[in-house]
Amino acid sequence: MAKQRERQPVVADESLRMFLVPCSCGVSFAVSEKYDREGTQWHRFLVCPNCGKRHDPKNRLLQLGYHREGYWRVDGC
Repeated sequence: MAKQRERQPVVADESLRMFLVPCSCGVSFAVSEKYDREGTQWHRFLVCPNCGKRHDPKNRLLQLGYHREGYWRVDGC
């Protein structure tokens, strides 16, 4: 007889999330969660793919989370 695994509850930290950098030109582009903690000082500023404006990684990110109802919602800034 095979062992049955107990289902683990889904933890909010493991949910599907996106991290976006909003730009004043109206474009938002995605970055990794740890983009500001990894890499060198040469890549400190992120460049907007639309207008070329440079964004400081110390600024806040928009955090979008996917919800079971079937839509994305801003979880935090």
